[in-house]
Amino acid sequence: MSAEPGSGKLVVDVRILNDGEDDAAFTFPEKLTARAGNGDSAQILVLMHEAGAAQSVTVAPHTFVKALYVLAGTSALVGMTLSIPEWKSAEVRVGTPNEPTSQALAEAATSPAPLSTGVTNPAPGDRKVGNAFIDNLGPYEPIYAVYGPGTNTEARIQISFKYRLFGSRREHGLAPSWRDGLHFAFTQRMFWDVGAESSPFRNIDYLPELFYLAPPVVLKDGLAVSGQIGVRHESNGRAGLQSRSLNSIYVAPMASAALGGGYRLLVGPRLSFLIGDKSDNPDILRYRGATSLFMELGKEDGLRLSTSTRFNFSSGKGAVGVDLSYPLNRLWSGGPDLYLFGQGFTGYGENLLDYDRKATRLRIGLAIVR
Repeated sequence: MSAEPGSGKLVVDVRILNDGEDDAAFTFPEKLTARAGNGDSAQILVLMHEAGAAQSVTVAPHTFVKALYVLAGTSALVGMTLSIPEWKSAEVRVGTPNEPTSQALAEAATSPAPLSTGVTNPAPGDRKVGNAFIDNLGPYEPIYAVYGPGTNTEARIQISFKYRLFGSRREHGLAPSWRDGLHFAFTQRMFWDVGAESSPFRNIDYLPELFYLAPPVVLKDGLAVSGQIGVRHESNGRAGLQSRSLNSIYVAPMASAALGGGYRLLVGPRLSFLIGDKSDNPDILRYRGATSLFMELGKEDGLRLSTSTRFNFSSGKGAVGVDLSYPLNRLWSGGPDLYLFGQGFTGYGENLLDYDRKATRLRIGLAIVR
């Protein structure tokens, strides 16, 4: 991929290689979502396929085809790096037509791309080999371990992931489908009473869910909107009086805006509707409510503040959770790729077992996903 302004517009030369032994059909999408950045600053752009050019092509074995994508009004992008996240493309620098860096990119684009020979001797322990759909796996909610002494839930650990059930048709050169947005997700929250005898887990919450995530729509001034609708089950796997379980359907619109200085603001309200048997905890809505609001402000590679609020307007009860994170390798040169992670909570229902108990918690630890 190469990128160069010309005649007041950005021209992106995209090349697709067929490293197989048979002819392959490929369809260039009408629109491509690209990311333009410069240091801490980043913005989302929409590139349009060249007008009048063929979108569906056949690529012969060991050859490539190219297409041009354009974006008008690009003077502010000169000097930035451009990439297409959906295609996992390398970053290229946007230069002026006479700039050596830009010329080098253009020359490189005219040479055939190297053929992929495949993996003939994978590294021992590489679990991606033989797992064709591992690229469908991704992060969902934060993954962390935090600790704060003095309570019966001193430590809190969370793991979470999502899986794209049908993959992405666009990644295979096919027209996008609504099935691309179907996901399965699983989150597990563990509350550990480290200070008690034998250090038991006070409670473990399990949250599997099935949801549809709409593709983002980029509006003017760097504003992007999306939405999610899903079905979630929550339980703590216990029996008797300590059993907690509920099922819900939720709707969650989302919007993000690029702010000055490389900061981004994300806002996501959520409305939930309980379904099915509520006998384990019939009054849970009194304490947790059916509405929540998630907000996040921060930089991609800097400080980030996230808040999650639940509330019931009729009972006046709810909760507020706050996460504050910072890349550890920016504090400690050469340090591990982890985040320093601080967490605060006040209100009702930090976990399912204690949904009707008010608590305040402060913890600090490390995260691998924030």
